[in-house]
Amino acid sequence: MEQKSGAQISQKAFIQSLLILLALMIVAGILTLVIPAGQYQRIEVDGRETLLPDSFTLTEKPDYPIWRWFTAPLEVVTGPDGLTVIVITVFILMVGIAFAIMDKSGILKAALARIVRRYAGQKYTLLLIISFFFMALGAFFGIFEEIVPLVPLMIALSYSLGWDTLTGLGMSILATNMGFSAAITNPFTIGVAQGIADLPAFSGSAYRIVIFIFMYILLAVFLTRHARKVEANPKSSPVYVEEQTTREKYSHFTTDSIAHENKGTTPAIIFLLVCVVLIFATLFAGPFVPVLSDLALPLVGLLFLVAGIGSGLIAGIGKDAWKAAGEGLAGIAPAIPLILMAASVKFIIASGGILDTILHSAANAFTGANPITAALLIFGLTLGIEFFVSSGSAKAFLLMPILIPLADLVGVTRQTAVLAYVFGDGFSNLAYPTSAVLLICLSLTAVTYPKWLRWVLGLWAWVILSSLIFLAIGVLIHYGPF
Repeated sequence: MEQKSGAQISQKAFIQSLLILLALMIVAGILTLVIPAGQYQRIEVDGRETLLPDSFTLTEKPDYPIWRWFTAPLEVVTGPDGLTVIVITVFILMVGIAFAIMDKSGILKAALARIVRRYAGQKYTLLLIISFFFMALGAFFGIFEEIVPLVPLMIALSYSLGWDTLTGLGMSILATNMGFSAAITNPFTIGVAQGIADLPAFSGSAYRIVIFIFMYILLAVFLTRHARKVEANPKSSPVYVEEQTTREKYSHFTTDSIAHENKGTTPAIIFLLVCVVLIFATLFAGPFVPVLSDLALPLVGLLFLVAGIGSGLIAGIGKDAWKAAGEGLAGIAPAIPLILMAASVKFIIASGGILDTILHSAANAFTGANPITAALLIFGLTLGIEFFVSSGSAKAFLLMPILIPLADLVGVTRQTAVLAYVFGDGFSNLAYPTSAVLLICLSLTAVTYPKWLRWVLGLWAWVILSSLIFLAIGVLIHYGPF
């Protein structure tokens, strides 16, 4: 069967997330029956709504019938957060379509093949550059599922250089996940979460660049040490026995097997790079141009779409571009009901009058607690929810509407709360057995989940420790703008 272009949300992952979100909607509805209604006074500060900490009062419970629990995913579109939900949903669809066309055209594969040919005689330089390439795709563009077709090619490259399956997985899917988690402008996590938090689009990137560089160094040291160990003694690989059956399959690897280029490939890559420059120009100009800041998210989405369609057509895929666009739209479309259901959890508790009561109770529980502790608890909560709901965008709509006002009440900046969410959402993607991407990648190899987990836990321990430190620093420096 022909591989469909772009990100494809698996049926199993969709049904699992759908059932969990439905259960959370029902739980939210039940809470409206048992928790007393209450309300904070709200004021506008610098154009954003905040709560007055000492203004909470109990109020009369509104009439909110049970049947409306199940219409909430539709009502949320016309509710107070409706415009935000619509803008972010359209943004996700545009980015999904763009990457589907780029995937179909083979542009990313062509760029990767050129890197491999350029550094073919410098194997450890090649390891570091390829790892950076994949990590940058995750950090800047939110690419994750899309690189799965490249994983077998990276495993074959790893074999050809004298390494093992784990090294191939490490410099491809693991590197992409590290970038997705140490995000700089990831539209699916940073973009969505900041939009919900009323933060300027992609603001605070300077601190996130520092985080990205540090996480890249961690990954580089981890992979280089492992690759050198395996090169010196192949039997030291944890998967030495298992991978003997797969090595033969990849024994005829060449760089030409990564991508087949044509005369349109170079102009397509140049066009893509120009669009990337325009995207970064939009992001960095936003803080200085108020109008641009307000429109940054839809503008970036539109630029992604132009980049995808334009580079695909220049690369010469012709009518296949529109087929790929349809596949990309169909692949990402299941995220829409998940987003609406996740957003409806907050809509239900707000319509039932208990949102502020829950915030008041949570804020009281944090009374006297250090803001650093609060930031770490946000991180821990996201790690917990990630086990059940893997969709980053859906999880943002589920958590951020409650975490942001809570962060305001306990003295944690919204930017730090977003960072805590991004850390919790991303780094666990390649550790939890509920991650569809992880299971798909492992199914392409002879690596079992227990052996993968034992191998990656050494890195994960350092990543978690680093995340805690960066969050603590974020609290101490009042990471903002707010």
